[in-house]
Amino acid sequence: MIKHIIHIWEFYRDGFRSMTLGRTLWVLILIKLFIMFFILKLFFFPSFLKGKTNEEKQEYVGSELIHRSTDSIIK
Repeated sequence: MIKHIIHIWEFYRDGFRSMTLGRTLWVLILIKLFIMFFILKLFFFPSFLKGKTNEEKQEYVGSELIHRSTDSIIK
């Protein structure tokens, strides 16, 4: 079992070492993922629950669930 894992690891390691264009594409993919998950989160997805106590968090989430469920029923 361990031999198979080692062979799989060596296969991928050697494949990534011999890449030329693929390495550039992986760098582009990683940059895009960084932008999507870190940069955009900072600007477009603020933390509404930051700095609140557990009771305040429970109240906020409960009221949002009730508000959104009644909005979907009305539509």
